[in-house]
Amino acid sequence: MKRRAFIKLAATAAAWPLAARAQQAGRMRRVAVLMPFDNPEQRTNHEAFLQALKQLGWVDGQNVQIENRWAKGETSLIRKHATDVLALAPDVIVVVGNATMVAVSQATRTVPIVFSQVADPVGSGYVKTMARPGGNVTGFVQFDYSLSGKWPELLKQIAPNLTRAVVLRDANIPAGIGQFAIIEAVAPSLGLEVSVINELDADNIEREITDFAALPNGGLIVTSSALSISHLELIVALAAKYKLPAVYYRRYYVDRGGLISYGYDILQQFRGAADYVDRILRGAKPSDLPVQAPNKYDLVINLRTAKALGLTVPLTLLARADEVIGG
Repeated sequence: MKRRAFIKLAATAAAWPLAARAQQAGRMRRVAVLMPFDNPEQRTNHEAFLQALKQLGWVDGQNVQIENRWAKGETSLIRKHATDVLALAPDVIVVVGNATMVAVSQATRTVPIVFSQVADPVGSGYVKTMARPGGNVTGFVQFDYSLSGKWPELLKQIAPNLTRAVVLRDANIPAGIGQFAIIEAVAPSLGLEVSVINELDADNIEREITDFAALPNGGLIVTSSALSISHLELIVALAAKYKLPAVYYRRYYVDRGGLISYGYDILQQFRGAADYVDRILRGAKPSDLPVQAPNKYDLVINLRTAKALGLTVPLTLLARADEVIGG
């Protein structure tokens, strides 16, 4: 190759990245983010998402406009936000949680959706399969339902004398049905009789837990749902008031004084969502991006709460813990 031709080719190749950046900068992309709650934990999750996007080259206000909506746990507000952001013609919508996913999936079948913290997207009809989602939706599931069987096992390990457990669930979502089915199947082998609290409004939770605590040797299992998060403080307070050993699906509860939790790494979900948003903005289709399940689960134990309940945490359980609070 002649020197002049080589220099021309090299100059052209060097310009490709610049041209790509110029094309990207030519149109402000728009990403809508719908959060079901506005609390410190969700703010931390949201910040992790933004930081991951930034590392991938997307900076809010420069080459992407992030439209954030916070629903404060209200279903009506979630639906309103879904309608509002669709009117903005976003390139991608990021949704968090089952309630938010329901609203957005009903509102559009064309705009790309990336979800996190959603249980059973196949059973709920959001995607065709985990490997090949099919439509305009992909994302990150909370857990495999088999995880639910670990909660009664952990409860029995930390409080061996328990013979009863009451399960808080949202019976109006597939995840509530699926989680309870696994717990109910596992419980007999552990010597546990399980009952359920279906209506997760504050008055009913307080009434049902109060009635349950009237008899001895009882424990509490809190399954994954937006409603249980909205009553987080109440649930932890009732468990403390009635000295009920309780296992939770997320560490938020343990940070507030709950006994033990076993669940997925939530920040991993938000970083993953940022990666999928990046791919979609660069031309990938949601239908070609497989739905991913967590590959890491965290066990968190609050020793102060264990002491208050008169429980001695087995050394084998402590050795497995990813974090011990108050140790």
